[in-house]
Amino acid sequence: MKNTKGNFAEIASLSEVNRSLSVPKDGTWFRKFLAFAGPGYMVAVGYMDPGNWATDIAGGSKFGYTLLSVILISNLMAILLQALSGKLGIATGKDLAQMCRDAYSRPVAIGLWLLCEIAIAAMDLAEVIGSAIALKLLFGLPLLYGVIITAFDVMLILLLQNKGFRALETLVIVLMATIAGCFGINLLLAQPEWGGVLGGFVPDSQILTNPSMLYIAIGIMGATVMPHNLYLHSSIVQTRKFEQTSAGKREAITFATWDSSIALMFALFINAAILIVAAAVFHTAGRTDVAEISDAYYLLSPLLGTTLASILFGVALLASGQNSTVTGTLAGQIVMEGFLNLRLSPWLRRLVTRLIAIIPAVIVTAIAGEKGAEELLVLSQVILSIQLPFAIIPLLLFTSDKKIMGEFANKMWQKVLTWIVTAVIIILNVVLIIQTISG
Repeated sequence: MKNTKGNFAEIASLSEVNRSLSVPKDGTWFRKFLAFAGPGYMVAVGYMDPGNWATDIAGGSKFGYTLLSVILISNLMAILLQALSGKLGIATGKDLAQMCRDAYSRPVAIGLWLLCEIAIAAMDLAEVIGSAIALKLLFGLPLLYGVIITAFDVMLILLLQNKGFRALETLVIVLMATIAGCFGINLLLAQPEWGGVLGGFVPDSQILTNPSMLYIAIGIMGATVMPHNLYLHSSIVQTRKFEQTSAGKREAITFATWDSSIALMFALFINAAILIVAAAVFHTAGRTDVAEISDAYYLLSPLLGTTLASILFGVALLASGQNSTVTGTLAGQIVMEGFLNLRLSPWLRRLVTRLIAIIPAVIVTAIAGEKGAEELLVLSQVILSIQLPFAIIPLLLFTSDKKIMGEFANKMWQKVLTWIVTAVIIILNVVLIIQTISG
C-alpha cells in the first residue's frame, strides 16, 4: 500500500454538495436524525432495482414463502456492509474510491476503477431494460423504443441536481414510497396466508438440500448487495455538515447507521412483498413456472380478477427503474472523481454511462426481442457479482485499520462478523456465476 495521504491534490467527494446540508448543533435527537435522513434511502434503491425482481418472482412462484428467510438474511448482510461504508466516509472524510486511489498503486487503482465502471454500466443496463419493460407493459410501447426513450431521463436528473442534493433525496423517497404503496395494495389484493408468510422468515434446511431451491436462493443473495452502493454511501454521508470532532463524527456515524438501516428495512419490505405476491398468486394457483417480469404482469390481473394489480405492478417497476438512475449517476461521478481525481460535467458523465448501457440493450432487443432483454437483465446481475469482492474487501481492510480509522476502527467482533459475511457473499456469488454460465 502507498501512504494513505496520496500524491494528489485532494478534491472533496461530490465537491458541489459536500457538507452542503447543515445539521443542528442543538435540538432533539429526532430533529438531528431528520437532518441526517436521506442518504440511506438513496442506497436502498439499489436493493430493489429491476435486477432483483426476477429472482423474487421465481422464488415465490416456485417455492411459496420458503425463501423469505433468504431475503431477510441478505438484507441483514447489506445493513452491516452499508454501515461500514457510511462509517468510512464520516471518519476519514473520503469516499471508498478515494481511499483505494490513495492506498494502492496507480495500476491497481486503475484496474479497480475499470471494474467498477463495468459494474455501474451493468447496473444501468438493468435500469434501462426494467424501465423499457415497464413502458411496454403499461403503454404497449415496443421494447426497442422504450430502451431508447430511457436515454432522455438524464434531463430529469440534471434538472434536479441543480436544485440541490435534498431535491434528489426527495425524488428517491417519493419513488420508493410509490413502489411500497403499489405492492402494499397488491398484498391486500393477493390475500396471502400470513401464518405461512411468518414461517417463511424462519430458515428451512431444504433450502440447502434442494438444488433447485438453492439455485434461486443464491440468485436472490447474489443480486442483493450492490458494489456501487458501497462507493455511493461512503460519499453521500459527507453531504451533511457535522462537527469535525471525535464526538461530532461519532454522532454522525450513529445517525447515518440508523438512516441506512431503516431505509434498508423498507427495501426488505418491497423485496419480500414481491416474493409474497408471487407466492400467494402464482404458487397457490399452481403456476410454479412464472419466473419473468412480463409473465408476472400478464398473469396478475386474471388470477386476482382485477386489472389494478397489473397496473400497480407496472407502475412500481417503472418507479424502480427510474429511481436507480439517480444513484447510478452519482455512483458514476463518485468513482471517476475518486479513482482518477478527474471531473467531468454531470451531463457528459451521465450520457457516457447511459450510452454504454443502451447500446447493448438496443442491439439485443432488436435481434432477440423481449426474451433476449430479460436474459441480458440476468447477465447484468452476474457482472455485478463478479465486481463485488473488489469493493467489499478494500472496505473491510480500510475500516479495520486503526491508522486510517483511529478510534472508529472495527472492533474484533465486528472484524470476525464482517469477514464471515464477506466470505459467504463471495462464495455464493462465485456459485451463482458458475451456475449461470453452465446454464
